[in-house]
Amino acid sequence: MREIILISFLGPDQPNQFTRLMQVLSAHSLQILDVGQAVIHNQLTLGIVVSSDDQTATALAMKDILILAHEIGLTVRFKPISTSVYEQWVSEGGRTRYIVTALAPELEASHLQAVTKIVSSQGFNIETVTRLSGRPSLDQQNSKPKRACVQFGLSGQMLDAVAMRAACLSLSSELNVDVAVQEDNIYRRNRRLVCFDMDSTLIEQEVIDELAKEAGVGEQVAEITERAMQGELDFQQSFRARVALLKGMDASVLPKIAERLTITEGAEQLISTLKALGYRTAILSGGFQYFAEYLQAKLGIDEVHANNLDVQDGMVTGEVTGHIVDGARKALLLTKIAEQMGISLEQTIAVGDGANDLPMLSIAGLGVAFRAKPLVRQNANQAISSVGLDGVLYLLGVHDKDLTRA
Repeated sequence: MREIILISFLGPDQPNQFTRLMQVLSAHSLQILDVGQAVIHNQLTLGIVVSSDDQTATALAMKDILILAHEIGLTVRFKPISTSVYEQWVSEGGRTRYIVTALAPELEASHLQAVTKIVSSQGFNIETVTRLSGRPSLDQQNSKPKRACVQFGLSGQMLDAVAMRAACLSLSSELNVDVAVQEDNIYRRNRRLVCFDMDSTLIEQEVIDELAKEAGVGEQVAEITERAMQGELDFQQSFRARVALLKGMDASVLPKIAERLTITEGAEQLISTLKALGYRTAILSGGFQYFAEYLQAKLGIDEVHANNLDVQDGMVTGEVTGHIVDGARKALLLTKIAEQMGISLEQTIAVGDGANDLPMLSIAGLGVAFRAKPLVRQNANQAISSVGLDGVLYLLGVHDKDLTRA
């Protein structure tokens, strides 16, 4: 008769423990059906599911395990598992699994309680809990931006995706914690292309507003820009109206504006890490090619697509040449780049903040609304507002210890 036993260990983590435990199980020819281990502050939690047809071998193995556990300071428990329960567990291995990522400047028990309450309400079971952020320093003088991230591995079937999304958005507003829910499939672990909006995403400013200040039409342009980003105005129409107000401006101000642009917190860390991991990066911007190319050189972006501001005899004409990069154009460009790379849209990531980013956010495998307008947050797959742009790396499962230096 086949016996199946869950062996659980708890105690101080020490070198060579796992090898010695395996030596005991191997000596008695026990089959390993499952194994999992976690270490927190040098405290070990280890579970091993073993099986054998030889009851005598199983009994001797349990005896030797008890002796070894006592010797190395581990508490051990044995739990028999029936064949029917085990087979049910095996059958559930093919069910859809999800990853929930919680990130904030600081994660408190109230945050995690609220997140896991949402998870439980959807019928999920939490199987793994992983801290992706580094260990926080208690030194008040530490100048590094505060951020914390915990990733939950879930099993089960989502009951209501719309309700879960709404609950996560509400939680973000109430507690300043971002919650991302993703299906844990092969595409999540094999994305290859990341496309960024530029203005208010990779940089903090809206470049056209900076140009308008230099041209003395700042208030008029800023009002149109805000209405366009909120989705109140057609992008192409509003864009042409804003550019027309720049007519007659001396183009010599462009380098000065470029130099004063502020790179968004976390952008350099994000791009350098993506490059080290082999991702291709692109800027798809409703802004201007001159500034996109400036950022391309500064950050090491692979390619850029933006609007060409027409300049004649050193003066801005108030026109643009070529295709206007609006929302539809961004989605088309993302699709074309993916096709050129020979990858599916599921392997792409898009990051933006405005209404004209929604088309590309909606078709990308992972669409992230970054510090976005309410309309965009409500319609994007995921949203990040509580931490810097490098918080996107947590959605890819990247641990702080794996980050490259920006």
